[in-house]
This record gives sequence, structure tokens and C-alpha cells, in this order.
Amino acid sequence: RFICIYPAYLNNKKTIAEGRRIPIDKAVENPTSTEIQDVCAAVGFNVLLEKNKMYPREWNRDVQYRGRVRIQLKQDDGKPCLPQFPTRKSVMLYAAETIPKLKTRTQKMGGSDQSLQQGEGGKKGKGKKKK
Repeated sequence: RFICIYPAYLNNKKTIAEGRRIPIDKAVENPTSTEIQDVCAAVGFNVLLEKNKMYPREWNRDVQYRGRVRIQLKQDDGKPCLPQFPTRKSVMLYAAETIPKLKTRTQKMGGSDQSLQQGEGGKKGKGKKKK
């Protein structure tokens, strides 16, 4: 009773023909299989990450687009593992809603500016020493 979720299902850069399965206003920009795994494991799903699997419609072979997440949606008797997620679409919508709130996403946006400034400062210091 495992379902598969590929990052393309939640990607707002994709069209429906390219594999997106949720509305574009709820989709996320370039989600990774690791992020989907983190979100689903945190809520209490039984999750399995398959790193080397690829979505068949994905033409780009980069590592960023690789991966598939297998989630146990229902138990052997057919009952949902978690009552708040009865369908695969509910799981995808939850993942897309939660991924932007992840620490890795919020730190990348704030941390990139600081690292650039530190790099520039280091270069200025070296220049002064040479004079």
C-alpha cells in the first residue's frame, strides 16, 4: 500500500503535460525528493526514499531532479495510516504547502547574502595587505 511521489508532481515550473499534479498556485519551486521525504516523515508517515529513480517524463538528467519518495498511505486492511491524509492528493498538497517552510529553504534565501558579503570583505582585506 505504498504510493510514489516524484518531485515533478509538486513543481510549479512544470506544466500538467510535464507531470505536475496539483494546482500551480499551490505548487513549489523545484522541490527535491529529500525535501518531500523530510516533510512526510515529520508528519508520521512510513517513508522510503529511492535516490536513483527518475520520473519518466523528466528530460533533465541532473541529480537535482532525481529521486522518488514512497509513502505508506494505507494499511493492509485498506484504512489510511493517518486519518488526515486519506488520498494521495492530500499528501501532495500538504507536502507542497510545508516544503517552503523548511529550514533549508528559509536559510538559503537569508544565508546567501551574508556569504557574499563575507567573501567580498575577504577580498578587500587581501588587496589592502598587498599595497
